[in-house]
Amino acid sequence: MFCDEALDSLEAIAGGELTADGRIAAHLASCANCAAALESARALETMLRGRPVPAAPAQFTIRTLGRVRRARWRSEQFLDAGFNVAIGVVVLAVIGGIWMLLNRSGLAAVSNDAVDLFGNGLVTFARRIAPSLPLYAGAAGLLATALGIWWWAERDVTL
Repeated sequence: MFCDEALDSLEAIAGGELTADGRIAAHLASCANCAAALESARALETMLRGRPVPAAPAQFTIRTLGRVRRARWRSEQFLDAGFNVAIGVVVLAVIGGIWMLLNRSGLAAVSNDAVDLFGNGLVTFARRIAPSLPLYAGAAGLLATALGIWWWAERDVTL
């Protein structure tokens, strides 16, 4: 066994987490430098255990957890923004590919006719529902008002 292998386990031996047995015990018995390092580590451990443990400041845990949450939220926001940008690029690439396919295959003329048909149908639909729009707007306003009053009545008013 080499000294660096024994020195790696000295802190655990001095702290009582590991017992010196086998090769480590044989090396510590034969190497004066490593044995002295172990005694020094034990003395340091004894000194540290004798010192009083300082108390944490008031609201230490709350402030620390708040900082951790904010840092995690920031990193998640960065990740979300990157994901959204990647999705946007993929959607644009798919739309561009479809557009190129339509132009190259001659389906653009068919698609123009389909867009015209859809536009005419949309105009016809708008003309049919136009007389009822004030009624729909009034109903939507009444519903929004009722939901607003319900929210106001059910909100938690703790001061």
